[in-house]
Amino acid sequence: MATWFLIVIYLAFISLGLPDSLLGSAWPVMQPDLGAPLESAGLLSMTIAAGTIVSSLASGKIIERLGTGLVTLISCLMTAGALLGFSFAPSLGWLVLLAIPLGLGAGAVDAGLNHYVATHYKAHHMSWLHCFWGVGATLGPILMSFFIKEHDSWRQGYTAVALIQFGLVVVLLATLPLWRKVAALHGEKDDGAAAIEPEDAGLTPEELDLARRQPKTPVHPLRLRGVKMSLLAFLFYCGVETTVGLWGASFLVGSRGVSAQTAAGWISLYYGGITLGRLITGFITLKVNNRVLILAGQLIAALGALLLLIPLPDTLTLAGFMLIGIGLAPIYPGLLHETPARFGRENSARLMGYQMAVAYTGTTLLPPLFGVFAGLAGIGWFPAVSLLLVALMLLSSEQVNRTLKLKKAT
Repeated sequence: MATWFLIVIYLAFISLGLPDSLLGSAWPVMQPDLGAPLESAGLLSMTIAAGTIVSSLASGKIIERLGTGLVTLISCLMTAGALLGFSFAPSLGWLVLLAIPLGLGAGAVDAGLNHYVATHYKAHHMSWLHCFWGVGATLGPILMSFFIKEHDSWRQGYTAVALIQFGLVVVLLATLPLWRKVAALHGEKDDGAAAIEPEDAGLTPEELDLARRQPKTPVHPLRLRGVKMSLLAFLFYCGVETTVGLWGASFLVGSRGVSAQTAAGWISLYYGGITLGRLITGFITLKVNNRVLILAGQLIAALGALLLLIPLPDTLTLAGFMLIGIGLAPIYPGLLHETPARFGRENSARLMGYQMAVAYTGTTLLPPLFGVFAGLAGIGWFPAVSLLLVALMLLSSEQVNRTLKLKKAT
């Protein structure tokens, strides 16, 4: 039963990943069809992320009231309905309106499932969980590229993804009693508090020692040492991941002369790099700790951004996108899984909500800001801005490690 429960959680993350990569891959075709300005994609992305911030901040109370299973079902239903609406939207205004439920549908389930897995499962489960997000994020541009190439229609691409989402809704509805049964086995409510695999979250002895050193007296989580820099790392991570996904195709079309359908296919390989990287990372975490993997991923992503910065043949440009994806793969799940070890399990739930909110703030603000900048200075600045965001993420996360290392020594 626990295995089936984990499969349901993985399916839920496919539903989270499917919509995330659609807009960027479809925008080169959507923009002229709707008669919208180039930077309007940033407005849509910002609206989606703003809804996600709101629902992630409220996730604790929502899940406590409704249970993780029902929240997951409602979230997938909201995103499916919004995506179907996208396929019929006659104007940019309708897309902005539909972006609200699309964002709200993602936030609560994202924060809830991440907290659940970080607290009760080992690190490889977190990597594989986000690998399934990558499955959805990779599938989205592939489908969109097919419908643009074969049917010259971005609307049919959105319809196809909406139908897949509705299929996941049926699966979640059929397995809804499973959430209650698994929770009942552990004498807990369906609110993410039951421990399916109560093995101290798979923490190493050093991580457990660090977790025990956290203050036992009540301290607001934001006042813990290292938290603020950790939040900045989440901000810049989501900033670079979404900026590359949203504007990568426009960069290829506008600066490198690649066709729209080819650009959409290349961006699917970027998300494929994230997916494959997280699959591999799940095995590597059995031997290598999260902090080493996070640093290695940041350096690989920086190398990929450098390849985009240099005017190279198309093959190496494609390799640059894939390297960024592979490099980003271990960073987000690694940072999430480190939360209980770094700041204490008693602070994990609240901090997970804060981290989700700050991460989506990066998603909300940084890509549209680049869109405005690109509208003024040109899309050719895309590689340099991507490299800058990777560098800021690296500096933030390494500062957290230094702070906690000094704290452990005292």
